[in-house]
Amino acid sequence: MLPIADGTFAAYRSLEVLIRVGVQFVVALLVTMIVFGLLHSYASNAVTKSRRSPVISFGIGLPSLLVVVGLAGTGYLIVDTSIGVFFGIPLVILGTTVVPVVMAIGLTAIGCTIASRFGTDRLWVGIVGGALVSGLAGLALPATVAVATLAGALGLGAGIRVLFSGVGTARPDERTVPPANKI
Repeated sequence: MLPIADGTFAAYRSLEVLIRVGVQFVVALLVTMIVFGLLHSYASNAVTKSRRSPVISFGIGLPSLLVVVGLAGTGYLIVDTSIGVFFGIPLVILGTTVVPVVMAIGLTAIGCTIASRFGTDRLWVGIVGGALVSGLAGLALPATVAVATLAGALGLGAGIRVLFSGVGTARPDERTVPPANKI
């Protein structure tokens, strides 16, 4: 049904394990550095939001990730039809732009969480740690799928929460408490 996708997965699985680990590490590191270079404040806020409440980010992000991946897959399938140029290409572009960004944010959140267990809480350590997690997941295809799903869900959930957190009266850290009434 999808000969290109079947060939890609077969080529991926035919690579040596160490090459697969190295390629996943380098690609994750480069994509994450590009994402954090272009979207520094947004990505940093999303990592912080994801680390503060990962269950909420995962709960919002998993269904959203399934929708984005489903739309991109649908767009890929309808590209060859007569309406594919009008509908398929934008859906594929949506998936190929959103998924790597949210996976980079999610991998960095995972890396920062692991690094905080060792006593450091720097963003660059989280970026390298997330790339290491991605590289180690390259040992087995199910581990890669699990890590990609977890990172994508955390990143997309936190990204959505950061995107819509501006709706409201003010930022929670800028609120003031009125003085108590004295009698």
